[in-house]
Formats: sequence, C-alpha cells, structure tokens
Amino acid sequence: MIKYLVIIEETATGYSAYSPDLLGCVTTGGTREETAQNMREAIEFHIEGLQLAGYPVPPPNSSSVYVEVAA
Repeated sequence: MIKYLVIIEETATGYSAYSPDLLGCVTTGGTREETAQNMREAIEFHIEGLQLAGYPVPPPNSSSVYVEVAA
C-alpha cells in the first residue's frame, strides 16, 4: 500500500484535488468526500497507465505541515 499526499481545494462549484507527486493526476467532486474518493480512483488509474506504458511509478515524497502565524 502506498500513500500519496492529496491536496483538496474548495472551488466556486465544489472541490478539486491533485497530488504533488503525480504530475497531471487531478480530479473534482461536489463534496470533500466525493473528491477524495475520485482522487483514489484517479491515482489508481494514473499508476496503472504509467505501468502499462513502462514508466516508473513515482515514489511519494511530498509532505505537509500547518504553520501558525499571528494575523
């Protein structure tokens, strides 16, 4: 099992998501939960496509942190 960082952002019409480690792997959804599920499927499809084309699967190497600042 591989874990990739997924960024989910709210948009004017719902949500969009991408993974910094998988260039071009993006999706959308009406809710955060739907978008996360769509991204799981998109990542699986993306990896399958890479493998079928003979390309290496990029290892996950992105991470995230929240930084607290005075505002």
